[in-house]
Amino acid sequence: MPPFAIAIAVLVIVFLFLSSSIRVVQEYERGVVFRLGRLVGARGPGLFLLIPGIEAMRKVDLRIVTLDVPSQEVITRDNVTMKVNAVVYFRVVNPEDAVVKVLDFLRATSLIAQTTLRSVLGQSDLDQLLSERENINAQLQKVIDEQTDAWGVKVTSVEVRDVELPQTMQRAMARQAEAEREKRAKIIHAEGEFTASQQLANAAQVIGTQPAALQLRYLQTLTEIAAEKNSTIVFPLPIEMLNTLLARLGPGSAPAPLPIPTGAPASIPGVAAPGAVTPPPGAEPA
Repeated sequence: MPPFAIAIAVLVIVFLFLSSSIRVVQEYERGVVFRLGRLVGARGPGLFLLIPGIEAMRKVDLRIVTLDVPSQEVITRDNVTMKVNAVVYFRVVNPEDAVVKVLDFLRATSLIAQTTLRSVLGQSDLDQLLSERENINAQLQKVIDEQTDAWGVKVTSVEVRDVELPQTMQRAMARQAEAEREKRAKIIHAEGEFTASQQLANAAQVIGTQPAALQLRYLQTLTEIAAEKNSTIVFPLPIEMLNTLLARLGPGSAPAPLPIPTGAPASIPGVAAPGAVTPPPGAEPA
């Protein structure tokens, strides 16, 4: 065999040896090395050599994995059926355990997330699920992380993404929200009426101490009634003013001052009271 052929054969063998022994691991990866079936450890990142035929390596990605949990049909504690899906964020923190202690950590984490989602939401009420979403997410993250910790997987976050309710439940919740709004509106209106009554009572006390204030209030009311392009003018005439005018006419020219009505109709001069007998013209009054 010529020396040239021997040199070529040697170069080919060296090239095959180097190609089968040289390994490159990226910054976000780790290489788990096995030597004759026994775990040696994790290597990387960078360039290193393996013994061909004796050592084998499996790469593990250390970046955060986004896992979409399929929609799960859940029955809550108050017997409401719904469909819920979620998103799980996790990463490998121990590549040796992720390779040695579980066959496929991605599939195992996905199944654990689906089972935990049904279990945790089944122990919660519908109102709690809708209003306390952060607590539900924290509880899901804690339960899933406790189960995947033995596999070298760290669950960083769990988010309940969508809650699908039946149409009948949506209509019932809409009616409940409408009734709650009406209740709040009535309470606010009642509180306004109560506050207004208190302010009116305080204003009546102030006006009662100053008779001139009542007259000014009458004039202000007249200006408010006499609006623009209004042909009707209403002038309020207080009973106290009539009493003052009748008192100035003298005791013999007019009857006694009119009392302020407190419930019974007041008698008006020239008009007979109900049930009274009117004397004929020219007769002397009794």
